[in-house]
Amino acid sequence: MDWPRFSYSYDGSFAGFLTCVFTAYANKEEPACFLTPEEGQAALWPERAVDTDQQKARRVYRSLDRSMGTQGKRLVTYGFLTCLPQRELCLWDFLKLGYERGPSVVRDLTDPRVSVLGKAVQHLTHEAHLLKGFTRFSDQDGALVGEIEPKNWVLPLLRPHFAARYPGETLVLYDRTHQEALFCQKGKWAIVPLDQFSLAPPEGGERDYRALWRRFYDTIAIEGRYNPKCRMTQMPKRYWGTMTEFQREDPPAPGGSLRPF
Repeated sequence: MDWPRFSYSYDGSFAGFLTCVFTAYANKEEPACFLTPEEGQAALWPERAVDTDQQKARRVYRSLDRSMGTQGKRLVTYGFLTCLPQRELCLWDFLKLGYERGPSVVRDLTDPRVSVLGKAVQHLTHEAHLLKGFTRFSDQDGALVGEIEPKNWVLPLLRPHFAARYPGETLVLYDRTHQEALFCQKGKWAIVPLDQFSLAPPEGGERDYRALWRRFYDTIAIEGRYNPKCRMTQMPKRYWGTMTEFQREDPPAPGGSLRPF
């Protein structure tokens, strides 16, 4: 396609990106780059500001099934959640290829437009899988509150798991990287931007349970099998900052409820 090139600026949402795709095809333009409010970078091409239009976004979203099948649609929707550099351009290149070739496009792993996106989605799903086991929650005034620091935007993938696992609980999971929080309560959920977030210092029973968990973690370790390299392979070090067993608070004050074994 020999179309004029434009720099597309949009609000950073998935619906906004799909609106950009609709606009590009409608105007016969080639997006040279995509800009969001968070990036705020300058571009060498004329700028096209695209306002999110839910109706246009839905038309593009429905076209994914028809044009490239369920697997192609999954690559696009999951691909938008990845930390892939120049993610939107990679998705744009894949979409053009998918609209041209149809559902078979997902099997052409020799094409970098497919393989790069596929590897990014695999990294996303693997990280979400690990965080289902590595996420730690604390009791904060009756709510289960936790923090994660992922590379990808995994909250949409973690939401079904934790909402189903704790259906009767009020749940808050904060993503430090993307400054967003997942809220779940009584079958309802929302993911909202949250610039400021901090856990209250553990007190009382919560502090005791943390200490007991650390003691259990340390006690079951077998000194003769200590293998830090293996541990970091199975439990990557970048997750340790939000895991209770690797955090150390001051010991309980005299008279506390915690008792040694």
